[in-house]
Amino acid sequence: MLSALVNKTEKFHKLSRHLHKSAVKVITGNQLEDTVTSSFASFIDGIRPEHLSDVVRHRSKRMVLDNIGVGLVGSTTHVFKIVVKYCQDLHFSSYGNSAFCSVYGQKGLKLSPTLAAYANGVAVHSMDFDDTWHPATHPSGAVLPAILALSQMLSHDRRVSGEDLLTAFNVGIEIQGRLMSFSSEAKNIPKKFHPPSVVGTMGSAAASAKLLALDKDQCTHALAIAASLAGAPMANAATLAKPLHIGNATRLGLEAAILAANGMEANSLILDDVPGCSGFSAFYGDYQPKALSSPGKQYEFLLEKQDIAFKSFPAHLGMHWIADASVSVRNRFEEQYGSFDPSAIQTIVLRIPVSKYINRPFPDSEHQARHSFQFNACTALLDGEVNIKSFHEDKMFRKEIHNLLSKVVVEHPQDNEANFDKMYGEVALLLKNGDVIIGKCDTFYGHWRKPLSRESLLKKFMSNAGDILHKDQIQGVIQMVENLESISDSSQLPLLLQ
Repeated sequence: MLSALVNKTEKFHKLSRHLHKSAVKVITGNQLEDTVTSSFASFIDGIRPEHLSDVVRHRSKRMVLDNIGVGLVGSTTHVFKIVVKYCQDLHFSSYGNSAFCSVYGQKGLKLSPTLAAYANGVAVHSMDFDDTWHPATHPSGAVLPAILALSQMLSHDRRVSGEDLLTAFNVGIEIQGRLMSFSSEAKNIPKKFHPPSVVGTMGSAAASAKLLALDKDQCTHALAIAASLAGAPMANAATLAKPLHIGNATRLGLEAAILAANGMEANSLILDDVPGCSGFSAFYGDYQPKALSSPGKQYEFLLEKQDIAFKSFPAHLGMHWIADASVSVRNRFEEQYGSFDPSAIQTIVLRIPVSKYINRPFPDSEHQARHSFQFNACTALLDGEVNIKSFHEDKMFRKEIHNLLSKVVVEHPQDNEANFDKMYGEVALLLKNGDVIIGKCDTFYGHWRKPLSRESLLKKFMSNAGDILHKDQIQGVIQMVENLESISDSSQLPLLLQ
């Protein structure tokens, strides 16, 4: 029996050595050069400013300007004030007066890089006014606050040019888009987790790694560390906590890159689909990753093929279809009857996609109202538009709004998919006299199929920045962003935002 046990023990050790050698082959050696994760790290490390096409430069600078504007107006919100107070308490208890990163709309206040990125990220999403991409995510807010804070942090040792800032920004956007393109689930309005809390964290890490000039191995670890810091549930949509998703994404991605720069390591196959041991595939059940092409002038960024959507009022993107349809049906009512009369309406039928978290019949907070098809439809019907003031309490809780909300019936046509590239909004007014008036929106103004003009984008930016910055500051920001490639020191940009 003893000899049999010895033989079994020897066989076990031989098997263990064999498995160990096999496992080592999976994660080391030349095979790593062929992994998805390695290709992403090579892209981050290898991309250069000259690889950005004119289209990508133009679109990304529009994204930067819009994101700054929504961050500035977001600095007036209740949730932002809570977060700034928290960041101040945390910062000064840890660092005292040693800080050098600007906070949107807070003249004289400086915070550490990660806390400044966090606060500014919250500001960006505090009103749900930031851009939206397809597949569905808010790409800019997860990246821009991190690299603006980094530009100020690095300015003590070297200047970060506007060209370098724009390149890092596009790295962060591209990484988000590529990761989402590996999943069909990602193309639809989310149900499980808020996408920017996942891909946004990865994008922030990638952009920060680029600006920090990390090498390929460090870029790999930055992405892997970021994956361990990612995620936020959809249940917190339409609450004060939702803006924290963007704040955390930009902050934690930045922290992941800084940790990698300081020697922290993580799984070198984080973006690969490894059976039995989920990496990034933990977030998407149908995740099928592909290696990125090598960076170069022939590389085609996703932003070149897929433009961005900019919002005309601060609410979930889906609200823009139903608001436009409501304005259309109101106009037809006025054409037929001379003036809009809510008392003539028997029933309001909304034909919308199935999406539980934006189907809210009687919202009782501004954040719920921003995520309510019913509220936005009724507001557009009553006022002829939806704007920032629509979500103030004196507008939200009007008797006239409540009366209209009580008349709403929701239908979900099978052809109306919960997908920002395919959905539509339709409003039918069934009048007491038996007439039916219908308005429909397939593509709202600001959607990537119908992009905002430069004039409309500037009008939105100046309106958002108007109560926070002086006119000369506003013009300075516009000029700096539109000519970002010629700026030698990008750390001057965040200084204008206080």
